[in-house]
Amino acid sequence: MTTDDITTAHDACRARVAASLRRYDNHDPRLPYYQLMLEGPTDPVPDCPLPAGCGLAFYRPGDEKDWIDIEKSARELTDTAQGLEVWQRYYGGREAELKDRLLFITAPDGRKVATATAYYDIRRPDDGVNGMLHWVAVRREAQGKGLSKPLVAAAVRRMRALGYRRVVIPTQTTTWLACKVYLDLGFRPIPQNAVNSRRGWEIVRTLTDHPALSGFDTVEL
Repeated sequence: MTTDDITTAHDACRARVAASLRRYDNHDPRLPYYQLMLEGPTDPVPDCPLPAGCGLAFYRPGDEKDWIDIEKSARELTDTAQGLEVWQRYYGGREAELKDRLLFITAPDGRKVATATAYYDIRRPDDGVNGMLHWVAVRREAQGKGLSKPLVAAAVRRMRALGYRRVVIPTQTTTWLACKVYLDLGFRPIPQNAVNSRRGWEIVRTLTDHPALSGFDTVEL
């Protein structure tokens, strides 16, 4: 293959990804749903600085409303009633733990615009080794402004500070752009999930053409 052939192939890949970005939303229920699971060490974490004027803040009592508003704006939740139910299911009775686990990014005007939680799998006892990234979301109007990677990196650094050595990241095909963020940061599909949800990873490969997914086929959507 000549240099010109390689350049042409790369241009075609970029064009395909650009077309995907135009065609599919970053939270798109039209895509077939598959649960996707990634993993990786909590150290090292890439240095991803926040945009100028933005900051980080931890949860304080009363921030439930901001959390629900962000998740609704990002289309992770449909309404406030669902938000309250989800909050109670995941965090109810655990609020004391959130003061150094649930993160917000604040905009220059002080408004909370993104959130993620440096947590663990609540279905089993916390082993102090394996963390889990929970409920990552960016307000709709703040998406595309360089917040996702700094948010995830900050949450993973927090897990490391809390003693976790490994992080598991649950996501899904319908939030395929989030998958690209995690892959860009060095996280990779859990081997068993790569088998069980192979079609899902093929969908993400098709949409993103991410080099980390070169072992997966592309599919017709």
